[in-house]
Amino acid sequence: MLDSGTDSRVHTWCVSAKSLRSGNLARLTGVSADTLRHYERLGILPKSQRTEGGYRIYASGAVQRVQLAQRALQLGFSLAELSEIFRTRDDGGAPCHRVLSLTEEKLRSLGRRIEELRRTQSYMRQLLRDWRRKLRRTPPGGKAMLLHSLADKSNLSTKSTTNNLTRRPKP
Repeated sequence: MLDSGTDSRVHTWCVSAKSLRSGNLARLTGVSADTLRHYERLGILPKSQRTEGGYRIYASGAVQRVQLAQRALQLGFSLAELSEIFRTRDDGGAPCHRVLSLTEEKLRSLGRRIEELRRTQSYMRQLLRDWRRKLRRTPPGGKAMLLHSLADKSNLSTKSTTNNLTRRPKP
């Protein structure tokens, strides 16, 4: 007589051939089990089945879905956007136009960020030139007060770049 309990080899083989426990899915995708539960709550992953012992069991396709979500996050998609997209898809919809629109906006945003980084890079190059000059004029063991010069109000041309560096919201 075969034992079909959760500890039997028969049951383990059947479960692993069709599905993954959350720990295995986490290991395969490089995310934590907490992340998987969060994805499930948001609808990025479909609701998992449960074993008699309460363990979450995911379909083998969940590996691809988690990897897809991770890649989309790297491209700038938010969890809320992914949740909306996956829910639409799971409900039989085709979110392709929405995905295209979001990706276009992310590309525009990336371009703005690159320009911001270029301005910051230029500012830092000038700052380093200024600081090197200042250090050459500072006696050995003397204080050049380099960081204090960042707060110097007389350097108005760099104020907007300094704000970009600190990423403070505009009043």
